[in-house]
Amino acid sequence: MDGNIAKILATLVAALAIRIFALPGPAIVGNNQKGANENEEDANSSEEELQGGIVPVSVQWRNITCTLSDKAGKTMRFLLTNVSGEAKPGRLLAIMGPSGSGKTTLLNVLAGQLVASPRLHLMGRLYVNGNPFSSASHKIAYVRQEDLFFSQLTVRETLSLAAELQLSKLTSSEDREKYVDDLLNRLGLVSCADCIVGDAKVRGISGGEKKRLSVACELIASPSVIFADEPTTGLDAFQAEKVMETLRKLAQDGHTVVCSIHQPRGSIYAKFDDLILLSEGAVVYAGPAKEEPLSYFSKYGFVCDEHVNPAEFFADLISVDYSSNQSEESSRKRIDYLVEVFAKKYADEVDGSLNWELQTSKIYKARHKFVPRKIGWWKQFRLLLKRAWMQATRDGPTNKVRARMSVASALIFGSIFWRMGLSQTSIQDRMGLLQVAAINTAMAALTKTVGVFPKERAISDRERAKGSYAVGPYLFSKLLAEIPVGAAFPLLFGTILYPMARLYPTLSRFVKFSTIVTVESFTASAMGLTVGAMVPTTEAAMALGPSLMTVFLVFGGYYVNSENTPVVFRWIPRISLIRWAFQALCINEFSGLQFEKQHSFDLETGEQVLERLSFSGNSVGNSLAQEGRILLFWYWMTYVLLKTKKPKYQALEIPQAELKPSPVLEEMNE
Repeated sequence: MDGNIAKILATLVAALAIRIFALPGPAIVGNNQKGANENEEDANSSEEELQGGIVPVSVQWRNITCTLSDKAGKTMRFLLTNVSGEAKPGRLLAIMGPSGSGKTTLLNVLAGQLVASPRLHLMGRLYVNGNPFSSASHKIAYVRQEDLFFSQLTVRETLSLAAELQLSKLTSSEDREKYVDDLLNRLGLVSCADCIVGDAKVRGISGGEKKRLSVACELIASPSVIFADEPTTGLDAFQAEKVMETLRKLAQDGHTVVCSIHQPRGSIYAKFDDLILLSEGAVVYAGPAKEEPLSYFSKYGFVCDEHVNPAEFFADLISVDYSSNQSEESSRKRIDYLVEVFAKKYADEVDGSLNWELQTSKIYKARHKFVPRKIGWWKQFRLLLKRAWMQATRDGPTNKVRARMSVASALIFGSIFWRMGLSQTSIQDRMGLLQVAAINTAMAALTKTVGVFPKERAISDRERAKGSYAVGPYLFSKLLAEIPVGAAFPLLFGTILYPMARLYPTLSRFVKFSTIVTVESFTASAMGLTVGAMVPTTEAAMALGPSLMTVFLVFGGYYVNSENTPVVFRWIPRISLIRWAFQALCINEFSGLQFEKQHSFDLETGEQVLERLSFSGNSVGNSLAQEGRILLFWYWMTYVLLKTKKPKYQALEIPQAELKPSPVLEEMNE
C-alpha cells in the first residue's frame, strides 16, 4: 500500500479511536508521534515546528470546464472540457498535449492563476486533501515560463534576500546561510552561486540555471505543491534534463509536483510518475506514466513501436493533422473516440477516488493549515533598500549609456549655443536652450524608467502575492536607492552645458540650474513609474509615456503662453512638469540680466523677457515647490496603482451542494 495512503488511514483510525472510545492513542503529526493525553499547548508547539516543512497534500480536480465566449456572451470555444484528475504527493505529474490543447490553462486553473476575463467562464470542482481549494491554507509554488529576476544580484544574494523576506523564523544569519546553501546544493546551483543573474544586456547564468533558480525561489517557503509551466521551454536538451531531474528529486522529497510539457525526449519522459494527455481541452488519458498508457492505447488498436519515444507516439496520436481535409477529419474522429472511451471507462473510478479522499483526509489537512509569517515594515524596507541599491549601482551598462547620453547631449547643445552673448538675438537662443534642456532631461529620465519598471513590477507583483512584503517599503526603498544614481546624470549634463553656453556666470545660479534639472529628472522618473504601473507591458509603457510627455511639452510655456491657453486646457500647464522646470530655469537665467538695446522696442532687461513669458511675479523657489508637488502626486499615484491594481484571477464556480462536508467529517472535527 502506498505510504501516504497508510498515513491517512492511520490518521483516520487514530481519530476514530480517540473520538469513540475516548482512549489515549497516537496522533500523526508529520513524522512525530504524540500521545493523545498531551495537552493542547504541546500540540500547537508541534504544529509550529512544522511551519516551513513539507506537508504532503493531494490535489484533485473534477469536471473542470473553461469556455471562451464572444462579446455577445455566446460560447466560441471550449478551452477545457470536463477535465478530471489527481496529483499525489511524492509523484511527478506531467500534463502533455499539442499546442493549444489546454495544458497551461489547466495548470493555471489548478494553481488559481487563471487571469480573469469577462469572456471566460470556469466551472468545476477543485480540492486539496479533499477540501475546497484555498490558496491561504496551503503553500503553493508556481514556476512560470518567464524567469524574472533582478539582473545585477548574484544567485546567492537573490536566494538570501528571498529567505530573509519570507522566513522570519530564521533570525540568525548562520541559519539563513545554512538554509540557502542547502537550496543551492539541492538545485545544483553551487557552481554559479556567486555569479550575477544577468539579462539581455549583461551576460549572467545560463537559461537552465535561471530555471532552477526560479524553482529555488519558489522553494523558500517549503511549498507542498509545485506547479511548473513548461519548464523546459527555450532550453537545450542537456539543460532541460537537468531541470526535470530537479523536479523529480523534489517530488521524491515529498512535494506534489505538476508540470506542463510539450514533447519531452525519452529520458525526460522516463522521469514522470503520472501522466495526463490533453487534446483540444479534453482528457485522452490520465493515470500512471510508465507502461500503463502504452498498454491502454494498444487495447484500442494504437500500438507504439518498440524503439519509439512514447512522448512522440502520444503527440502523433492526439494531434489534429491539418495537412488535408481527409486527414483532419480522420484525426478528429480518432481523438473524439479516445476521449469518449476514456470518459466512459474511468468516470466511476475517478469519482469514487474523490469520495474516498474526502472521507479520509480532512483531519490530516486540518492539522497542517498554513499560517503565513510576515516580517516588520522596517525590516522589509531595509532588505528591499539593500536590493534596490545593489541593482541600481551595479547596472554598469545602463549607467554607462545614460552617462554617455548626458555627455553627448551637453556637448551637442553646448556647441550649438556656444558662448551666448547679450544681444537681442541671444534672448531667443537662451529661451530655446532652456526649453531644450528641460525637454532632454525629462525625456531621458522618463524613457529609462518606462523601459525598466514594468518588468520590475512583474517581479514585485509575484513577490507581494506570496506575502513577502508590502507596497510601502518596496516603493520607498526603490525611490531612496535611486536618488544618488538618478541625480548624477542631470548634474553631469548641467556641469558640461552651463559653461559651454555661458549662461549666467555665477556659482549660485549654476547650483540653482543643477537643482532644477535634477528635480525635474526625478519628477519625470516618478511619472514613468506611474505609467509603468498603469499598463501591463514595457511596449505599452514606451508608447504611452512619451505621448503623455508631448502634451506637457506643448503646454510647457515656450510654445503656448499660459495666458493664451484655451480655458478648457488651462489645467494642463499646472500639471506640466516641463512648464515648471522651464519657468524656474528662465527665472534663474534672466533675472538681473541686461541686454544690448539698439531700438526703442528692444527688451533691455531679463525681467521684461519674463513678463513676455508670463513668468513675472514668480520665483525659482515657488516653481520648484510646484515641481515638487507634481513629483509627490506621481509617487502617490504609483503607490495607489500598485496597491489596488493586483492581478485578478478567474473564480471557479462550484455548485454549493458539492461543497457540503459529510456528517461523519463534521462530527469527527468537532
